[in-house]
Amino acid sequence: MTPRPPLPPFDEDSAKKKVQAAEDAWNTRDPHRVALAYTEDSVWRNRDRFVTGRPQIVEFLTQKWERELDYALRKELWGFRGNRIAVRFQYECHDSDGQWYRSYGNELWEFSDEGLMRRREASINDLRITEADRRIFGPRPESEYGVTFPVQ
Repeated sequence: MTPRPPLPPFDEDSAKKKVQAAEDAWNTRDPHRVALAYTEDSVWRNRDRFVTGRPQIVEFLTQKWERELDYALRKELWGFRGNRIAVRFQYECHDSDGQWYRSYGNELWEFSDEGLMRRREASINDLRITEADRRIFGPRPESEYGVTFPVQ
């Protein structure tokens, strides 16, 4: 496996870099690129779905971004210890009918020694919003790295 820095054990700076790298990758909406950050046998729980391995990750993300149009994500470091990181996140997207959503969630991540995520557990809640209520417009500009986002 090719190492994927920063590597565990994490300190605050390296954990923040890992979180920002994940946000940047997910905002590409490229399932193949995103899947490279996970071990070959990575295990996920995403809401009520269980996914194992890169091929299933690619399939899951492909289906996700076919449904969740104009997806834009923000992640924030919540905590870290050793090879684990906890994040909170928000993302916005719309469906094919034009209904916008803001999704709020928490993730627990566990990494291999090579810095690849081997376990991801995500709990997510969705809120219908109007287009006028949107506040996430595309990937975060570098000038906003580390900026805390509002809870509501």
